[in-house]
Amino acid sequence: MRRDTQLERLRSGAFDVCIVGAGINGAVSASVLAARGLNVALIDRGDFGGATSSQSSNLAWGGIKYLESGEAGLVWDLCGSRNNLNESYPSTVREIRFLATVERDFRKPAFVIYLGALLYWAFGRFHTRPPAYLSRAALKRREPLIDVRDAVGGVEYSDCYLHDNDSRFVWNFVRNALDRGAAAANYVEATAFRREGNDWQIDASDLESGESLAIRARVLVNACGPWVDDVNAESDVTTEHRHVLSKGIHLVVDRMMNERRILAFFASDGRLFFVMPMGPKTCIGTTDNRVDDPLPSVTEADRDFVLANANELLDLKVPLTRDDIIAERCGVRPLAVSGGGSDADWISLSRKHAIEVDRNRAQISIFGGKITDCVNVGEEVAELVAEFGLELNDADDWYGEPDAVTRARFFADAVAMNLDAMADERSMEKLSKRFWRRYGADAFGMLDAIRRDPRMAERLVDEAEYLRCEIEHTAEKEMITRLDDFLRRRSKISLVVRENVLRDDPGLLELCRVLFGDQAEARLDAYWRERPVQAASNP
Repeated sequence: MRRDTQLERLRSGAFDVCIVGAGINGAVSASVLAARGLNVALIDRGDFGGATSSQSSNLAWGGIKYLESGEAGLVWDLCGSRNNLNESYPSTVREIRFLATVERDFRKPAFVIYLGALLYWAFGRFHTRPPAYLSRAALKRREPLIDVRDAVGGVEYSDCYLHDNDSRFVWNFVRNALDRGAAAANYVEATAFRREGNDWQIDASDLESGESLAIRARVLVNACGPWVDDVNAESDVTTEHRHVLSKGIHLVVDRMMNERRILAFFASDGRLFFVMPMGPKTCIGTTDNRVDDPLPSVTEADRDFVLANANELLDLKVPLTRDDIIAERCGVRPLAVSGGGSDADWISLSRKHAIEVDRNRAQISIFGGKITDCVNVGEEVAELVAEFGLELNDADDWYGEPDAVTRARFFADAVAMNLDAMADERSMEKLSKRFWRRYGADAFGMLDAIRRDPRMAERLVDEAEYLRCEIEHTAEKEMITRLDDFLRRRSKISLVVRENVLRDDPGLLELCRVLFGDQAEARLDAYWRERPVQAASNP
């Protein structure tokens, strides 16, 4: 899956479908269409799973907050989608318990919140563990980190979260599309769109080399997230829907909880506020502010809001300060609005997706959406593409982990070579589970690499759990173009390792040598040069 090979494929022929944008919506569209036999091109002017798809709360949840706004149908659908992801990706999309604290003078009594959690459990088809009502004392016993002085009680319920990060989850759909024959490349920007006969002609530019590409396709899919409206304007497509943007930020700090659970509160502005596990660290947030810029930055006010709420809601021996911040996540939620009406009530908008089709011009636009509902987005796009006369095969297995037989064989091989004994004492989980979750059937190659050379089981960066065999696999298979692609998106190293620690680790240069060969020092220097810019717009 070398990038130069993919670029050559993009240059060489016509495609059934060209998908612009490789976030979650574009990735699932490419995966389902390639699995059903179409010749698919997928491009993004950034990295795969970048922008919004790398800045989420890492939740695959059924939308419990939408019960309050009366969107029962949406909650029913999202809970079904969550259950499907949990069953299809049991190693990645896992059930996790939420502890929701209800404070005095909240807009609803604690028992009403509990009844809402029971209703949510029913909407979830009783797929998870049942909710429980907790007194203030029981809440404190369950999680000492919670400050219960102003609490009247709490509710414990279940939802799901991504064990790794969101952009890693997106990459797995891109990988599936590539395995099924799609052509895909990151850092390829579409610069012009025009209709020629019955086809789309997409002019594009490789942002690494500056070389121009011309991509021809029968159908164009606009999956550009916050930039959908801009691309539609460039391609002369008119839609009923448009986007309004809400900015959300998270701060990553040192680990605060011993148990793997999520603490849910209502922040000072009345919106949900989470304290969540992120590997060996803790992620806190989020904000919800109307913005127009699809690439917003974290402001001093954002940091102060999150830190103030964390210090108010948690029973901390020492209050959190800016010095405790390891990393920041900042992105926008594209919220779909229909018609020309006012978006003044944008706060109440849900993340429900909308897909529009221009049948005369063979163009599809995807608005809104979230990771939880991604499979449905893919299925809907496939149905619409079929309307343009393209013949799609049946492929119900276009998503999900490899089958049970393959899984059993992998774990048997891992036991036979005593793989889990090779992990050092800092590892938070067994190597076998981690390899399978991240790489699926590709993990067999890592077992082979370790058998040939035990050094493949060594860490390259001391504070990061990634092994040499993983880095070599990533270099060969995951189209790493810039160092941030690996440190921030294929992995979460830059989110959980402090920048000064990463700078001082000599293993980082060796990691770059594996990823970039002779270009290692240049790529590392470029990463640090660009770091202040990234911290201002895309931490």
